[in-house]
Amino acid sequence: MKELVDLQKKLIPDLLDVMQSRFSLLRSVNLYQPIGRRGLAESSNLTERQVRSEIDLLYEQGLLEVTTKGMLITEQGKKVLEQLSQFMGEIMGLSVLEKRIKETLQVENVVVVPGNSDDAEWVKQEMGKACVNYLKKIIMPNATIAVTGGTTMASVASVMTPFEKDSNYLFVPARGGIGEKMENQANTIVAQMSRKAQGDYRLLYVPDPISETSYQNIIQEPSIIEVLKLIKNADIVLHGIGDAFTMADRRKTPDELREKLVEKNAVSEAFGYYFDQQGNVVHKVRTVGLQLEDLESKEYVVTVAGGKSKARAIESYFKHGTSNVLITDEAAAEQILRDTSL
Repeated sequence: MKELVDLQKKLIPDLLDVMQSRFSLLRSVNLYQPIGRRGLAESSNLTERQVRSEIDLLYEQGLLEVTTKGMLITEQGKKVLEQLSQFMGEIMGLSVLEKRIKETLQVENVVVVPGNSDDAEWVKQEMGKACVNYLKKIIMPNATIAVTGGTTMASVASVMTPFEKDSNYLFVPARGGIGEKMENQANTIVAQMSRKAQGDYRLLYVPDPISETSYQNIIQEPSIIEVLKLIKNADIVLHGIGDAFTMADRRKTPDELREKLVEKNAVSEAFGYYFDQQGNVVHKVRTVGLQLEDLESKEYVVTVAGGKSKARAIESYFKHGTSNVLITDEAAAEQILRDTSL
């Protein structure tokens, strides 16, 4: 593949630029449909005149449909997008990034999508799609999938598509709910994932964090015991990574604990654990649900996190070595490589 790309660059150097531009337009329409020319120009950083010219060609090729509400991608357009994804990854150098991140973080599998999710919501959705595609490759019949909360997991849920109808799949929240927006709660996310994947789900009605006294009382409840057993025995775990102090703010962390996180140089957070840059646990919040030790027995622990701002948090978490799959974006991957080369 690389040799073919190099040959094309030498023989027809502008061809790859045109392909990349049209590929990006198709991808934007697929994400934001129905969308007008002005909206497409804003999302693609092209002029309306350039967009109009490219849209006319894509329409003539049967890849787009133009309606009064805006442009829609056709089934043929979706197939072209899917078939071009790997090739465009080669052109953009994403496959090289994946290999380097795999070696740098010592991760079994890495998927890198183009862009920076700090700046564009569609990049987060692309990470979501990559997660769904990976999930479909590894999922087994009657699998239980544990999912954490957060905006990235919400993006995965938003692009979820049906699984095989002949098998039963169960989605469960990996832990209790942090006091944040309802759409970012693990319970909400698993319900949405289950509906779109045509599976089943169970909910966990407990807060995060929780006091020791409340914890001891709650885990004695029969309904909680039943759900916790499903969570602990999950076959696949999907989770994000938080910036330590962003997560501390979401949990309304007391000032004295926040000072401890500053003193211990906390960088990242996952599953209620705060890690420093070397991957050491510097603080643990009492949560109901999956604990770090539970991940050791899981065949697939899939981390989805991106954005240049999350690079240090991703590095920090993977020093602990509890996940074997990373789905991230180009900006985070490049920043990780810059950080580790210093």
